[in-house]
Amino acid sequence: QDGQSDILYKFWTAVTQTLSSQFQSATDSSMFLKQAFEGEYPKLLRLYNDLWKRLQQYSQNIQRNFNTSGTTDLFAELQQMEEDAQDIFMQKNEDYDPEKALKDSLQQYEAAYLSKSLSRLFDPINLVFPPGGRNPPSSDELDSIIKTIASELNVAAVDPDLSLAVAKNVAKTIQLYSVKSEQLLSTQGDASQVIGPLTEGQRRNVAVVNSLYKLHQAVLKVITSQSSFPAAAEQTVTTALKAVHDLMGSAVQPLLNSVGDSVEAIIITMHQEDFSGSLSSSGKPDVPCSLYMKELQGFIARVMSDYFRHFECFDFVFDNTEAMAQRAIELFLRHASLIRPLGEGGKMRLAADFAQMELAVAPLCRRVSDLGKSYRQLRSFRPLLFQTSEHIASSPALGEVIPFSIILQFLFTRAPPELKSPFQRAEWSIARYSQWLDDHPSEKDRLALIRGALEAYVQSVRTREGKEFAPVYPIMVQLLQKAMSTLQ
Repeated sequence: QDGQSDILYKFWTAVTQTLSSQFQSATDSSMFLKQAFEGEYPKLLRLYNDLWKRLQQYSQNIQRNFNTSGTTDLFAELQQMEEDAQDIFMQKNEDYDPEKALKDSLQQYEAAYLSKSLSRLFDPINLVFPPGGRNPPSSDELDSIIKTIASELNVAAVDPDLSLAVAKNVAKTIQLYSVKSEQLLSTQGDASQVIGPLTEGQRRNVAVVNSLYKLHQAVLKVITSQSSFPAAAEQTVTTALKAVHDLMGSAVQPLLNSVGDSVEAIIITMHQEDFSGSLSSSGKPDVPCSLYMKELQGFIARVMSDYFRHFECFDFVFDNTEAMAQRAIELFLRHASLIRPLGEGGKMRLAADFAQMELAVAPLCRRVSDLGKSYRQLRSFRPLLFQTSEHIASSPALGEVIPFSIILQFLFTRAPPELKSPFQRAEWSIARYSQWLDDHPSEKDRLALIRGALEAYVQSVRTREGKEFAPVYPIMVQLLQKAMSTLQ
């Protein structure tokens, strides 16, 4: 203990430095040894790990022998000396890790091995994405890439740190595959057309998305089959795979946008149809559904058949098209609540359209009931068509399922022409009003616009010195106050 508390540190530093210099001189004088150590680095590392385990076992055996030999006083004294030394040792060298110091003597071989590993991972990708190529890799070519990834990870499994380093190489490999795939994507106008059959650009985009999906699934399978894969290594690869998923989303977005725009354009044509008629003698609508609804059903069925069925990643497609179905229902409810005038016959036809709307969006989702709140809104709104204004105002669906603003919008249809809808008062087209609603999703903004329309009506009645308000007006005011109070 006489000033030699760091004797273990000095000894171990000398050992590791000797190892480093001996390895260096050996590989400097022999190209064969250099190539062997670099190429078979994981085996060399495994020998080092075995050595470290034996040293740990040796240390434990010494302690066990002291415990069983009966010389407890001597052992206690030695242990105290060791603890004192350890304290000073740790104090002086808090960041010193003897195991890391041992492995650091192999650092140059690890760097060379990782460089070659990255080359082995990149080579098959550069091979299947030749300059000027226009098609993604075939299934066999992709299998070859996956086998290389699996092989590199399996060989690196001898050591957690090496596994993490190789996982970073795998992440770079996935990134390279994504970059090469992105360069193949068609971004021209024909990539998002929804009028005719698949264009060449659309076919290529489908092939690229399918290729990215296969890579994503295959790599996921490889990392889940690794028996002792470090969490950090798994996270590294998973992050790279998320970028692949994001690229798939970017690739289909232009097509989804086009389909969404077309769906909206079809739904808005409901305002070109006449819903003002009275009930027919049979008490049933003359046609099972409106013209715009037939067109919508035909369009969605064709889009799914012509474009989306070519994608092999069904869950991915449904995740995107279900969002489109929810949007379609939102637009349908919005425009259905704006129809004015709405006669008894019109109500019957609109009720039929509500039922047909479920059939229209069915191809876009696994099950229509999976659409959650949108589906509940569609189901809850339909019976309100035939209820009195008082009943509607007291419906439990209000606020909970259907936003107050939509119901208030609908109640305008029951008022005389003098009580103008918000868009009529603002002198907007229905399309512009729909855009305004998209730009102002908060109930507070929407209710403020409705309140402005009601206040303008009061002003107009007073101006003409009217004696009373429309019967629906006090119900709407009461409902507006209730809606505003829920926002507090």
